[in-house]
Amino acid sequence: MSNAAFALFRGHSERVGVLLVNLGTPTAPTPRALRRYLREFLSDRRVVELPRWQWGPILYLFVLTLRPRRSAALYRRIWWPEGSPLLLISLRQRNGLAQRLASTFGDRVHVALAMRYGQPSIAQGLRELTAAGCGKLLIFPLYPQYASATTGSSLEAAFSALASLRLIPELRTVNSYFDHPGYIRALASSVQEVWERHGRCDYVLFSFHGIPEKGVLAGDPYPHQCRATAQLVADQLRLAPQQWGVAFQSRFGKERWVEPETIAVVRELGAKRISRLDVLCPGFAADCLETLEEIAISNREAFAAAGGGHFRYIPALNDRPDHLQALADIVTTHLQGWLSR
Repeated sequence: MSNAAFALFRGHSERVGVLLVNLGTPTAPTPRALRRYLREFLSDRRVVELPRWQWGPILYLFVLTLRPRRSAALYRRIWWPEGSPLLLISLRQRNGLAQRLASTFGDRVHVALAMRYGQPSIAQGLRELTAAGCGKLLIFPLYPQYASATTGSSLEAAFSALASLRLIPELRTVNSYFDHPGYIRALASSVQEVWERHGRCDYVLFSFHGIPEKGVLAGDPYPHQCRATAQLVADQLRLAPQQWGVAFQSRFGKERWVEPETIAVVRELGAKRISRLDVLCPGFAADCLETLEEIAISNREAFAAAGGGHFRYIPALNDRPDHLQALADIVTTHLQGWLSR
């Protein structure tokens, strides 16, 4: 290798790539787009841990023939004129994070966005980073609490894509950030700002995406990290034990999932005639179908039908400046030893 070529290679290898990964989104709120998206999502062995011989016929004969049309109708309720809320918010997060990192590291850090399912894919994101000359990579799944079906699946997909490269970059990963101080402060601030503008509520419900109970029995730390996050935010908000609770949403299939279930808790609170209920979803880095439709619309309707009063969904952290700064702080911590300020 010539001196010039070696210098070019060394310069490239010292550049760091950050791959932000979120769950994914269909390309359009249509049955066809949903069928394609759900096929990829529900074929993931970390998402549905049934034997393939058992799950395959269910998926292709029933789920993919019935669910796409229903899901498309739900997506149409929350779809923005510009496109998918999750994708658009994620792009703003990527840009905001890149700007913050550039103020510290200049052009030595390149940030790319990927979705575990759909587009842009993890393989595309990794190609973007390697093409930019990144010899070191930080894989950053935007799931504050670790679950095999989310963080684990995203990391596995990244490892699989990297395995095809002849020159595999140095690699680091963000496993979770459920108790990161900046993340907790941003969550608490998002609630306090709503209270300052519109008044306090009577009860705060922290709703997280659910997982099957068998995953917890197998060693998944997810529900414990969810409850830890909720406790830390409740402490910052100075909530008494009777003023808040934790529940798990988005149950799918017939197996037993982690409890209590969000909609059951919401109905129970409505039956108790709670006047003002605030629901916060700390496990979602960006608003999506599960927050904008399931919580903000369907659970609101369930609360009112049960006799409850005012229901308020507090948006995900999205591209709030304090959230982006927390993400930048997490990245900076993980880059120690790779880059100096």
